[in-house]
Amino acid sequence: MCLALELSKTISKYILTNILLTMSSISDFNEYRQRMNEVILSGDNKVIKRFFSLDNQTYEDGALSEVTKELLGLVASMVLRCDDCIKYHLGRCYELGVTKEQIYEASSVALIVGGSIFIPHMRRAAEYWEELEKME
Repeated sequence: MCLALELSKTISKYILTNILLTMSSISDFNEYRQRMNEVILSGDNKVIKRFFSLDNQTYEDGALSEVTKELLGLVASMVLRCDDCIKYHLGRCYELGVTKEQIYEASSVALIVGGSIFIPHMRRAAEYWEELEKME
């Protein structure tokens, strides 16, 4: 009985630690991105500010839904193999209620367009999506 209790405590501690590390990884990425965007924008460069504004406006609902645009951004980021961009779009897709099946279907498009060189990035994308799901 005592061994079972200790094992249960160890497993619970492992799970809690894993959840906290996952949350830290996601929050670290988001905090870093926000902080560095602020640093970049504080340079008060008109072209950079306009580009950032245009980027934000591009993903708003229009003839295409915000979800569709985020999935397009995700596929483009995957083909370009930009891990930070992939994480950003995965996070936005998750916030917008995109399903795991939709993420994998978008990944399959990126794989066909981008080729096998995308596979290591797809692994990291799958890992990040799992981290997002653990936050629930």
